[in-house]
Amino acid sequence: MLPVLPTTVVGSYSVPEWLERLKTDYYRNRISRSHLGEIHDMAVKAALKDQEAAGIDIVSDGELRRDNDIDYLLARITGVHIPVTVKSYYYDYYDSPVVAEPLPTDPPSSLGLAEDYCFTRAHTDRPIKFSFTGPFSLAHRIQNKAYAKSADLVRALARVLNAEARALAQAGAELLQIDEPFLAGYPEDAGVAVEAINIVTHGVDVTWGLHVCYGNRYARPSWEGHYDFLFPAVLDADVDQLVLEFGRKGYEDLHVIQQLGWDRALGLGVVDVKTEQIESADLIAARIRKALATFPPEKLIINPDCGLRHLPAEVARAKLVAMVEGTTAVRRTLLAEPGPTQPELTPEPTVEQGA
Repeated sequence: MLPVLPTTVVGSYSVPEWLERLKTDYYRNRISRSHLGEIHDMAVKAALKDQEAAGIDIVSDGELRRDNDIDYLLARITGVHIPVTVKSYYYDYYDSPVVAEPLPTDPPSSLGLAEDYCFTRAHTDRPIKFSFTGPFSLAHRIQNKAYAKSADLVRALARVLNAEARALAQAGAELLQIDEPFLAGYPEDAGVAVEAINIVTHGVDVTWGLHVCYGNRYARPSWEGHYDFLFPAVLDADVDQLVLEFGRKGYEDLHVIQQLGWDRALGLGVVDVKTEQIESADLIAARIRKALATFPPEKLIINPDCGLRHLPAEVARAKLVAMVEGTTAVRRTLLAEPGPTQPELTPEPTVEQGA
């Protein structure tokens, strides 16, 4: 049983410098795939222990097997061609054109995500969130020469991800999250993205989350704006949670999201992952209390704004500890209240300097 205001992460975890070097060595053909696999196993286990030590309720594998949000998946999809796979730096997107021929209409599960999940399941006793990049964002890194419309490529990728989601559910996954980091840059296509999301989730009986942010490439936003662009399309998405960034942007969009009809669970971003400044537990608690003025506690899940990939490990750990401590303080307040009340709004404390 999860507590009220369960804490989790969005997906990625801090990538140590030594792992970055070894990943880059692999792409320069200096180490073997099997050697890199052993290194990934160790890194995933360490990330799980960090999350457990911080007190996170729902953990992830840190996405440490993946080089970035796109290439790990595209390289495994039948029908996607990557002519040159050598990179000068592991995190870069493939430089060569990524071209897709018509993808299989009845795609097999072939991306290896179920195996990744099983490894994670074997090394933690906590609930697991398993995330993967959605079809809309994947399509934006492909030169479409196979389909008359770009939306048809998005739908084809969605069918591939649906097959993988079915394999994940069969392996025991209970919480899957679709990440669409490119969607904020193409708000006019929200309807297409939601249609594809529903193809991914179709027939897969798990709890589904949808994460949308404004980009986190090298710890910098790619776009700016407000989350009203998701509506009304997102109301038709077959997902249970909407996971959004607020810690960096502020909480003005909360009332808009509620007024536009979102009444399902909300993953509340309370940690700014684009700065190494470490939020205090008091600041985290204040941010949660602001959200409780709009959404009831049973609808909120507490998480960082986005992945922790670009933060130093000691900063990532400290931010998670502060997030858990701030959440725990709010839980105590809620448990002490005799009945439903509207939390009092308080000014945000200042951010404490990072380690």
